[in-house]
Amino acid sequence: MTDQTISSLEKFIATQILKQPQRKIAADEPLLSSGLIDSFSLMDLALYVEDTFGVRIEDTELNPDTFDNLNQLSALIESRK
Repeated sequence: MTDQTISSLEKFIATQILKQPQRKIAADEPLLSSGLIDSFSLMDLALYVEDTFGVRIEDTELNPDTFDNLNQLSALIESRK
């Protein structure tokens, strides 16, 4: 399920946040610390995660420690299922 989760997250970020549907995002590519996505986009991503995967994301988790790459985010989602 992890590969599917990462693929889904990558597609959402590329198409909905970056508006670059062809953009490939590596699973370990920094999202927040690199400035690829900003704090407003982070909220969109958190809502997508909650709606799509049925997990609750706490406001305190919206930071580079848990949301900085697709691997971290996927691990968080899997731990909540």
